[in-house]
Amino acid sequence: ATGPTPSANWSQLALRMLEADQFRLGLYVHWPFCERRCPYCDFNVHELDPDQPTDQARWAAALSAELRHFAPLAQGRRLTSIFFGGGTPSLMAPETVEAVIDTARREIGFLNDIEITLEANPTSANAERFAGYRAAGVNRLSLGIQSLRPDALLALGRQHSVDEALAALELARSAFDNLSFDLMYARPRQDREDWAAELDQALALRPDHISLYQLTIEPNTIFEQLARKGIIRPKEDDETADFYHWTRQRLSAAGYHGYEVSNHAAAPDRESAHNRLYWAYQDYIGIGPGAHGRLTTDGAKTATRQHRAPSVWLDQVEAQGHATVTHETLSAEDRLAEALPFGLRLTEGLPLAHFEALAPGLLSAGKIEALRAEGYLMARDDDWLQVSDEGRPVIDALARYLQS
Repeated sequence: ATGPTPSANWSQLALRMLEADQFRLGLYVHWPFCERRCPYCDFNVHELDPDQPTDQARWAAALSAELRHFAPLAQGRRLTSIFFGGGTPSLMAPETVEAVIDTARREIGFLNDIEITLEANPTSANAERFAGYRAAGVNRLSLGIQSLRPDALLALGRQHSVDEALAALELARSAFDNLSFDLMYARPRQDREDWAAELDQALALRPDHISLYQLTIEPNTIFEQLARKGIIRPKEDDETADFYHWTRQRLSAAGYHGYEVSNHAAAPDRESAHNRLYWAYQDYIGIGPGAHGRLTTDGAKTATRQHRAPSVWLDQVEAQGHATVTHETLSAEDRLAEALPFGLRLTEGLPLAHFEALAPGLLSAGKIEALRAEGYLMARDDDWLQVSDEGRPVIDALARYLQS
């Protein structure tokens, strides 16, 4: 099996985070609105009605109310990260963001090194808005660029141009010293030579963090309809695997550590702490329409989900303080089914003890050894689970095999 052996710095960071597991707590805030839904998107997003402006004060009050509902479940812990996702959170007024952050600080409390991330689109980028987010407490910005090619932006349904994306990056740098952006690759008709040139252009911008996602055709999207009709032709698995391996090698050569399947950081302190919390199956509160949460209370892991429809969510929160539609205790089998696909995504892997604590006795040592023998898992010490380069493109299949 081939694959990176964790360096001391990156492995020690992962272990420190796991050792602090019971103290770590994140907050996810879902802003459901976009100016326009992208054809590849399957998230819970809703296009804004230009004739009906969003009542920002009403939304700020509702998000704060739902957060107050969940705050007692923090059980004395302090927040280590907050993530404003969506949708397009950069359509939130800075005052709305500030209200949520202030409520979180007051009702739960922060650790000193808390990471507060907000996702932004180039179409809603301006210097005053970014400065407002920074003043509200946001200290990390994630910019959804998706491509640096005009034809690709058009095909992906993006509303910004390459020039607007680059201008948004410059504006973001004026307000934030921790900056990430997203690109999408392995697109239909994209060849590796063009991707190499685009990636070099992206690396020349020297982001602190870069997320590189392969285009996947998700159910119930416009792209799925186009693929079914033969209008677009997704790349075959072997071609996407070739794109993937080459991309990781190029990022590594440029000094970016691929600490997770799609995410690369210029330094350990530039990883996404909030996303690492997901991958290590740690606790987080989820508020906003359709938001999911995972919380450990009284030794039991519970799954929560809020109502998806923005108008229904808003009415229910105003009536009862929350819009929770799911609040269930997860079985050991449920926990393993969720934790494995996440944990295997981390390049350094995770200790087997992490999975054993979540699901005692459910991981088969024989299956682990079989995958090591096939080269899908690294042949490391018996107390560690780490996917090899060969196994990384088929992580979901490996997780299903290990939990069957």
